[in-house]
Amino acid sequence: MMNKKWFAGLGISAMLLGSALTGCSSDNGGSEPKDGEKVEVTLAGWGGNPTEEKLLKETLADFEQKHPNIDVKLEVITEQYMDVIKTRLIGGEGPDVFYLDAFEAPGLIKTGAVEPLDEYVTKDFDVDDFEKPLLDAFKEDGKTYGFPKDYSTLALFYNKKMLSDAGVEVPKTWEEFTAASKKLTKGKVAGFGAAPELARVYWMAESKGGKVVTDDKASFASKEVEAGLQPLLDMHNVDKSAVEPKEVGASWGGEMFGQQKAAMVIEGNWAIPYLKDTFPDVEYGTAELPTVDGKNSTMAYDVAYVMNAASEKKKASWELLSYLTGKEGMKTWTSKGYALPARQSVAEELGFDKDELRAPLVAGASYATVWQKGPNMPIIVNNFNNQFMSAFLGKRPLGEALKDAEKQANKEIE
Repeated sequence: MMNKKWFAGLGISAMLLGSALTGCSSDNGGSEPKDGEKVEVTLAGWGGNPTEEKLLKETLADFEQKHPNIDVKLEVITEQYMDVIKTRLIGGEGPDVFYLDAFEAPGLIKTGAVEPLDEYVTKDFDVDDFEKPLLDAFKEDGKTYGFPKDYSTLALFYNKKMLSDAGVEVPKTWEEFTAASKKLTKGKVAGFGAAPELARVYWMAESKGGKVVTDDKASFASKEVEAGLQPLLDMHNVDKSAVEPKEVGASWGGEMFGQQKAAMVIEGNWAIPYLKDTFPDVEYGTAELPTVDGKNSTMAYDVAYVMNAASEKKKASWELLSYLTGKEGMKTWTSKGYALPARQSVAEELGFDKDELRAPLVAGASYATVWQKGPNMPIIVNNFNNQFMSAFLGKRPLGEALKDAEKQANKEIE
């Protein structure tokens, strides 16, 4: 994550870059290739597993076959993806089209480095087909700056045998969940494997009406946020029914669950192929997250394709972007289930909305809170996580930890 000073410098540099290029790009690129000319469009993204890389290359090959005048140069950035992208954008060497995580979107959009896409959209693109929360994450001031390529929500993963042996039903409410966790905690097995970080507990923090962020500043030191989070701490410190991965020698929730050191975890779609490949003998199911006060909630981690505002090949870039986020391209890319399609029609066509393991994840897309809340989230997250972990481990009261974290975060923001 970037520091505040570096981000401020990026914003100024990127806006100056945009201003300098206004004359040649305001009409979709002064040097836009003429019809019939061969065009090379650069596409940048981070690396994935071999199956994902194969699917992306297959999707790009289909695109090039249908658009013989456009070649796609794929650039895979394996480390420090956003730092590399930002540096290249400042230097005027950014890719034409690139991945953008919803978490990073507000800050980058404010710099002017991302092209608004509304003027390119045609009726057959069917914008209404996207899950609304996923699409809204890339809107600013009424303009759309990206179209989602895929996402994951969070779901409850539970060990079928452990629940059966303990006579426990799959919990549907938070009260049922805490009771089940206590009953499932036996010996070296915890009822719940928790991930005590804001990216995973944001939905809980706001479950009692509090707000983690207000007007781009931290606002989580409230009684409402404390009330939303305290039950998780009570599971760890009072009931002794929850642990975090490091406490049982694991690196993350999926590993802890696969090793059967926790009967239940809250994870995303990424855990499904991981468990299949690494722990194929574990029998498990998934369910939507337990409701709090009768309300459904979950998180969504959302990635879009966006266009470089300084691109001189915007017409061709849109052809690529719209294919990748269109129904045909998205179907190919998400066909193996490594990523979930952001379009409702594609999820239905591939059967993910009825899939035994993925249906709860798909169901959550319509009501999910996207992991994103303004340009200052990196600062807010860092301060929250540092103090929240100490409270989760019982080293200090939650209210005190939240107040210290909020004060420090806003000091850095100001």
